[in-house]
Amino acid sequence: MDSKHVFGGVVAAFLFGFVVLYSSRGRENIKASEKNRSKKTLKSSGNGVCRSNFAGNTDVIIVGAGVAGSALAYALAKDGWRVQVIERDLTEPDRIVGELLHAGGCIKLAELGLEDCLDGIDSQIVFSFAAVHKDGRRTAISYPSNACSRSFHHGRFIQKLREKAASLPKYSSFPLQPIGTDVKLEQGTVTSLVEENGSIKGVLYKTKAGQELAASASLTIVCDGCFSNLRRNLCNPKDSIVVTYPISSNEIRCFVDVPGSKQPPISNGEMASYLKTVVAPQMPPELHNAFICAIEKGNIRTMPNRIMAASPSPTPGAFMIGDSLNMRHAVTGGGMTVGLSDVVLLRDLLRPLNDLRDGAAICKYLESFDILRKPTAFAINTLASTLHTVFSSSDQDPSRKEMKEAFFNYLSLGGVFSEGLMALLSGLNPAPLSLVFHCFAMLAYAVGRLLLPFPTPKRVCIAAKLILVGLGIIFPILKAEGIRATFFPVTMPAYYRTPPVQSTDERETGK
Repeated sequence: MDSKHVFGGVVAAFLFGFVVLYSSRGRENIKASEKNRSKKTLKSSGNGVCRSNFAGNTDVIIVGAGVAGSALAYALAKDGWRVQVIERDLTEPDRIVGELLHAGGCIKLAELGLEDCLDGIDSQIVFSFAAVHKDGRRTAISYPSNACSRSFHHGRFIQKLREKAASLPKYSSFPLQPIGTDVKLEQGTVTSLVEENGSIKGVLYKTKAGQELAASASLTIVCDGCFSNLRRNLCNPKDSIVVTYPISSNEIRCFVDVPGSKQPPISNGEMASYLKTVVAPQMPPELHNAFICAIEKGNIRTMPNRIMAASPSPTPGAFMIGDSLNMRHAVTGGGMTVGLSDVVLLRDLLRPLNDLRDGAAICKYLESFDILRKPTAFAINTLASTLHTVFSSSDQDPSRKEMKEAFFNYLSLGGVFSEGLMALLSGLNPAPLSLVFHCFAMLAYAVGRLLLPFPTPKRVCIAAKLILVGLGIIFPILKAEGIRATFFPVTMPAYYRTPPVQSTDERETGK
């Protein structure tokens, strides 16, 4: 029955694409388009449950204090867990990514009670985007339902998150009064995980002063980003687009995708020459002079793109979320939205528990995390890969050029078409079937552009190749994300994982 529904959805998408094409062509003929642990024994947590007390000072170690790590530390401490965060560098980071939080990510931030971290950092409200074709055509792509995203300096946002986590008060038993914090934020570099009888019991790390220390906890969560040196222990490894957005009231970030495995060197001026001769001519006129001025100032920075599918290897006592677990192309800016969605999901999964000491049972229970995160991660990952593949392809291939044109025109239709994609991209509508529908509708729209009103043998050949190219883009992405886990999660045993049975003697109901 499920396969019939999927097949029916694909057919409907193709029919829908042709209807859209037909109606849009009619419009074009008329008019041109425009455009807490003492806290744990006696103080109830946020969900009305007191955690059990046991020997040791830490329940959860979090490796990394970026967006996901800082937000998770706040969320878990607020629920009554004792948290130690170990971060390589606690000074304000200076990065050129992680500066746009989509509407869905803003909602997750509010669910965590961290929305005030967007205040006081000169963050900018973004209601829509403008897609600009190299020939000058442009179209506005708005968020649905008057939703908006926020853009900002990455480092300022991180520092606000860290301050919020570190300031969460810890309370004494009786009388109830703040005596410190349940989040211990420490600067150090985690060198390895501590394993005992097949279960992770903590970490080894070096402090800023070079001292080697060990930290132990029932659960270690790794969220130190795409360059994590712990990923290999917890995963089964698998080895010109321009985006501009404001990061403050007087600064705009220009993000250029440089294709190829080897980038032009910055030191000898090759990168500046590439940006001036290849990228600058494609810039909109209103940004061209500012772009050239920025190049001449010489403050060019680079960061490699990394695309990593989520392929966790269940390990008792340790866990991964955010960019440590899974990365997509940075062109759509969806990383923080996925990371915060992971934080909310993990917080909700840990809430029914009052003890984290049984590493094997907790590990088995948390296998459901990878299934439950699929809708949001799948939509954002797939759109990021698809958009990058389509818009970065060469115009030398007629089928790829036609696909690029059709994609741009599909976005230009506005209404449910552009808003539907923005709802998926921003995490507002994490519905895998909706994404598949839009992908096949766009493919049908592209084919229809070629075959209507009068198909010719040449156009039929291009259309056939276009279908093959389109399916060649979509299906490998679907396979990498996991078709069964994404579309048929109820067939996965991990979907039905329930919290392990724990002694009721260790649990008290809060008022």
